Amino acid sequence: MAVTIKDIANRVGMSIATVSRVLNQDPNLSVTDKTREKIYEAAEDLGYKKKAFKHSLKKVSFLYWFTKQEELEDVYFQEIREGINEQAENRSINLSTYTIKDGVEAVDPQSEGIIAIGRFTKRELDYLYSITKNVVFIDTSPDEERFDSVKPNLTHIIERMVEFYVKNRHTSIGFIGGDDHDIDTAKRLPDIRETAFRLYASRFDVLQEDAIYIGERFSVEQGYKLMLQAIDEHGDNLPSAFCIASDTLAVGCLQALNERGFDLPSRVNVFSINDSHVSKYVSPPLTTFRIHTNLLCETAVDLMMEQLVDKRKISKTVYVSSTPVYRKSTLDLAES
Repeated sequence: MAVTIKDIANRVGMSIATVSRVLNQDPNLSVTDKTREKIYEAAEDLGYKKKAFKHSLKKVSFLYWFTKQEELEDVYFQEIREGINEQAENRSINLSTYTIKDGVEAVDPQSEGIIAIGRFTKRELDYLYSITKNVVFIDTSPDEERFDSVKPNLTHIIERMVEFYVKNRHTSIGFIGGDDHDIDTAKRLPDIRETAFRLYASRFDVLQEDAIYIGERFSVEQGYKLMLQAIDEHGDNLPSAFCIASDTLAVGCLQALNERGFDLPSRVNVFSINDSHVSKYVSPPLTTFRIHTNLLCETAVDLMMEQLVDKRKISKTVYVSSTPVYRKSTLDLAES
């Protein structure tokens, strides 16, 4: 038998009208948070079917710490932005978006929760923590003791890339990636994909230091420039396979290889990360790991609701696995 609003009203000892207005997210209703939570809990205990009520009127700030140029260079960030907005709309969350141009001081101090993607200084992190303890980061883990985070398991992705190449008898494997840095000190830090490549290439005894190229950004232009550098320095001894840190870099790499007349994939294999929209349309189509941005966004909001609704206090770090999508930029000899 279906649970009705009257059943919930009887459970909490309130009028049907008040319970109905709370569950239907009436913004003109003035009740205490305690009363609202009491109604939510009763509705959930009784199995009320309208699930959106759990998230109603939760005031969440979304910090999107990228410039327009950075978004243009890597569609991954745009997919995250769109995914968070879609989740907020589907779950009836009151979402306010702020960009790096706004600065952390612009964030509503009444925010009940914060979801953020980008790089933040220690001062900015401390400021956000002073607004609310309910903070979730996407793609990074700046402070696992204080904040939740959800991100793709890039280390495992690189491990699987290297394993694929070794299985297919490649003994010379290159890597093209981008720089990371400490935002507080501006000192260079190795990106996690570069670190993972060194680890697993060494483990499989295929590490070739002079075939590792690192650019300033994860852009098409940088990928093109770095691959041309690799071609000029190695000539006929260019590695037969490359692990590329992102699809944007890989698009530039393919352009350079095509211009210089390399036969893909019989002479050079390219394996990248993201599975962006363009990856299937380049020549040849990219073999790449699909980062499930929809699941990253869904998980980020789930983590936020665990804090806001379920009152979880212990921080979590969640890794989301990725799926290889094999296209024509690699040659799978093991399957031949």
